[in-house]
Amino acid sequence: MATEEPQRKPLIFIGNDDGYQADGLKFLVGIARQYGEVFISSPSTHQSGKSSALTVDVPLHATLFAEEEGLTAYHVSGTPVDSMKLAVSNLMPRRPDIVLSGINHGYNSGNSAIYSGTMGVVFEGSFLGVPSIGFSYGEYTAHPDFSSCEPVVRRMIELAVAGKLPTDVCYNVNIPKCRQVEGVKVVAAAPGRWTEEYDCRIDPHGRKYYWLTGNYVPSEPDNDQQDLYWLQRGYATVVPCRADQTAHSAISAISELI
Repeated sequence: MATEEPQRKPLIFIGNDDGYQADGLKFLVGIARQYGEVFISSPSTHQSGKSSALTVDVPLHATLFAEEEGLTAYHVSGTPVDSMKLAVSNLMPRRPDIVLSGINHGYNSGNSAIYSGTMGVVFEGSFLGVPSIGFSYGEYTAHPDFSSCEPVVRRMIELAVAGKLPTDVCYNVNIPKCRQVEGVKVVAAAPGRWTEEYDCRIDPHGRKYYWLTGNYVPSEPDNDQQDLYWLQRGYATVVPCRADQTAHSAISAISELI
């Protein structure tokens, strides 16, 4: 009588933009390993703000830095999306079943998803047609306490493992800095604009230089259908996103003009 083969564990890809030594990545990996086999491919250095950038003018190097039961980990000398694309095409044993990114040190709420290397990985994962989730935490220091993120992270991973998350979208999850999250809201990204983006300073030689800072001003701060409203009130937010940026509603009107 034939014996049944053991059910294969999900293969979970994890990337980020804060680099392979980031505490947020380590925290996410610790949770994800309880749900499947984990494959990490993360930038060798800090790569925030890289969006979906690719390296096209220099070769990439992948360095294996951990290999044990249920875990394989590389760091790659490129962007977050470089790290993922190289892993999927050359390093992984098969296509991932789930793509996770983060946990980012700092929010990717509002319009920030368009700039985010954390979300660049998630958008790339959505091209594969697998559940793809980015996690960000509202704390910008190097060594924050991520413990309040755990219930939200677990819930999203469990939904992905169970095949309950629609795969025609990906997910931008932001978690507020607090002792305990009040709940989770599925909402839209808060539109707005950045002000005071660059701070002008003087170097020791008397030359001007500019440092990216910025303050995000939401267009509708009292709109309870948007992420910033709830993050400010202690709730985690889930924003379903699409990598396809086509403005489908405008096609007909523009066609008539042209």
